[in-house]
Formats: sequence, structure tokens, C-alpha cells
Amino acid sequence: MINKKRAVALGLFDGIHLGHRAVLDLALVQEKNGLQPAVFTFNPMAVLRKSSGKDGYIYTHVHKFKTLWKYGRYKEYGFGFYDINSVHFEELCGMSGEEFAEDILVKEMNAGIVCCGNNFRFGKNVSCGVEELKSFGEKYGFEVQIAEPVKIDGITVSSGEIRRCLVNGEIERANTLLGEPYNIYTTVVHGNEIGRTINFPTINQNYSKGQLILKYGVYFTTTYIDDIKYKSITNIGVKPTIAGKRTPLAETHVLDFSGDLYNKNIRVDFNKFIRPEMKFSSVEELRKQISADIAVVREI
Repeated sequence: MINKKRAVALGLFDGIHLGHRAVLDLALVQEKNGLQPAVFTFNPMAVLRKSSGKDGYIYTHVHKFKTLWKYGRYKEYGFGFYDINSVHFEELCGMSGEEFAEDILVKEMNAGIVCCGNNFRFGKNVSCGVEELKSFGEKYGFEVQIAEPVKIDGITVSSGEIRRCLVNGEIERANTLLGEPYNIYTTVVHGNEIGRTINFPTINQNYSKGQLILKYGVYFTTTYIDDIKYKSITNIGVKPTIAGKRTPLAETHVLDFSGDLYNKNIRVDFNKFIRPEMKFSSVEELRKQISADIAVVREI
């Protein structure tokens, strides 16, 4: 068991948006009061279970973990998060709310303070909410702090609203709700190298199974390579001009860069939707359109 009391942020934290950050901040600020900030969250696949497969998750497990860790480290409160505990929903779905409070929050996490949003649900069949959590806190000796909902333009910031924005190409609004640019951070894989044949080499990055995919189209993006920022354009989709069927992926042309990035983890930030994905009558017509897209991005 952990010896020092902790301030535990509870939540699924899909996307780690401004509403989630309000919860995380409640835990982080407690370091000045002698508690260790920590996170208890769930594997992103829980989004699929929660929505019966209707919704895709925004960030992968690794991506979410890195974002949580970075967020804690870059806040002004202190060390950041001492522990980020991410479990599969199936490991806990059979627990009653009281079992979760006693076995996980008290015995495993040694919570002195538990922080969550006002819509946090837990326990078998999600039968418990914040009032039950407060009751368990009184019984087992932890305080419960509830983050107020964050609203922008009168709309509550939520993962659901962000998903709606992403699938509709409303990337700038999604970024506002997230508190930073939506991004992909994954390994560069080999493609069919069509881009090289038309003098626009690209890096290819796959989405994971069950992950939400942006609206198909071309985006103005920023690519980070060895901590240097490059303007770039990214196509999300299936490359309909090229014959054959393929799964959706992110295909990015990095402006003013030349080098081998295969098997490297690269971050690409999405800034602005440029146009929908299109099927062209020829590769030459595609080449001309890419040139026009690059001209647009250079002017931004």
C-alpha cells in the first residue's frame, strides 16, 4: 500500500479536454497540502463499451498516458502526477460502488481526496454517482471534490461534443474545447510511396482499432520532428484516386523537410480543415491539387 495520502483524479479522460483538466487541477493543487496527485482512469476501449460501439475513442492508451503525464509536469503546482493508473473496464465492472471505494480508492490508491466531474458514474451497472461517492468518503475517510462543468459559448465541454466536431471537420472548435490542438502521435509506417513519385513524399500513420477518425479531407497541420516545428498538410482518408481498397490513415507531407522518419513516433497537430478528400481523374490532377493545397498552407 502507498504510504503517503493521495489526491486522486477519477475519470475516463478521453481527449483530456478543458473539463477534464478542471478535475486534474483539483488533484494537482493538493500537492501544496502534502498529498501526492494521482490519476485513476480506464483504458480507452471503455468508450466503445460505454457507447455500445457507437463512439470511437479520441486518443489511444499510450497517447492519453503521455498527455496526462505531460499535463501534470507542465503545471505550476509541483512535481505533477506521481502515478497514473489505467485499467481495463472489465477488471472493475463487476464491483459494487462500495467495493470500488474501499478496494480501489482506499486500499490501492490511499486516497485522502478524490476529484471528479459532476457526472462521474461507477459501480456495477454504473449504479453510483457523486452523492454515493461522498457517502463512501464519509465512511472510509476521504474527501470528495467536484469540478464545476466548463462551458464555452454556453455549451458544456464534453468528449461527446468534441467527437461531433472532429467527425464534422470542425477542428478549430475541437481544439478550443480540448485546450490544445487535436493531434496524432504514433509510429510512421511504410505506405505505397505514391507521394514520392509525384514529388510529395509523405509520412503515414495508422489509426488504432476503435479509434475515432477525423472527417476525411486535407488539413493544415504542424509536425514536430526532433522538437522542431514544421508546417505540413495531412490527408485523412483512403486515397480514392489510387486503385484498391484500404483502411483510413493519416498521410502527411512535411514542408521544407527531407529525411527518413520510418518507425519513429511523430506528433502531428491539426490546425485547420482545408478541403474534403476528393477522387481525381489522374495522378497528375492529384499532384496539381496538392501543389494548390501547399500554397494555401504557406499563406496561413
